[in-house]
Amino acid sequence: MSGPSAKDAALEGRVALVAGATRGAGRGIAVELGAAGATVYVTGRTTRSRRSEYDRPETIEDTADLVTEAGGHGIAVPTDHLEPAQVRALVDRIADEQGRLDVLVNDIWGGENLFEWDTPVWEHDLDKGLRLLRLAVETHAITSHHALPLLLRRPGGLVVEVTDGTAEYNRDTYRVNFFYDLAKSSVLRMAFALAHELGPHGATALALTPGWLRSEIMLGHFGVREDNWRDALDKVPHFAISETPRYVGRAVAALAADPEVARFNGQSLSSGGLAPEYGFTDLDGSRPDAWRYLVEVQDAGKPADTTGYR
Repeated sequence: MSGPSAKDAALEGRVALVAGATRGAGRGIAVELGAAGATVYVTGRTTRSRRSEYDRPETIEDTADLVTEAGGHGIAVPTDHLEPAQVRALVDRIADEQGRLDVLVNDIWGGENLFEWDTPVWEHDLDKGLRLLRLAVETHAITSHHALPLLLRRPGGLVVEVTDGTAEYNRDTYRVNFFYDLAKSSVLRMAFALAHELGPHGATALALTPGWLRSEIMLGHFGVREDNWRDALDKVPHFAISETPRYVGRAVAALAADPEVARFNGQSLSSGGLAPEYGFTDLDGSRPDAWRYLVEVQDAGKPADTTGYR
């Protein structure tokens, strides 16, 4: 199969919260959950009436509309996940309106403009580094604290901690700088800890990473659009392994529909690793396996060649 679709309705009647769904992976995940028939609450700080410090055009209302167009029911709720009262109100609303929560996706990030590449901790802007950690780690903890009691009302709930890098890759690879490395590794460990706490209650927690994501911000950085993204390969040849946000979205939809998803409790997974497991593809029909490519080709210093990797 190429991915879940509205007619499959594998998640019809299920309720999901995608925390951090304004753009990028969060938007891709929300849309694919909707394509599988789910009701999806999408949160973020950028709305049609208020922009976040990113000052970008994407909004949570746009994401909710895309969820509905895909076949689900998208509901946008402006939420700053650093504010416990706002998160509590969000979960109370889901409980009042739906009486259940089946899938929690912690995709909150917001740190794109806060980290400095290859800058040691003593030279990195401290306020930006600490803000990054709050946005990447504290938000996930606050959201889990308030949302998990609702998710645990029914057995079979799923928590997906979205990060950058697999546990294996991040264990052996320095990621960007001290603050970024700590943030992404912390999310992996949060999934591990949640698995121990949720498993005995019949729920599953896992970490999931996309590969080299063609997010709106990444496309803009390279000066291309989704329809001409390959134009960036002249300057960045390894970008050939990149994937759309819908690819990791299809991974989440497949996990959420899997009655035996508990076998992944506590594990670190990737979109490329799950594609052959569940039989889904990216939008172009390919199956990019970015993390294997990074180790075997890019980090090994070989010329860009995605043969056998997508």
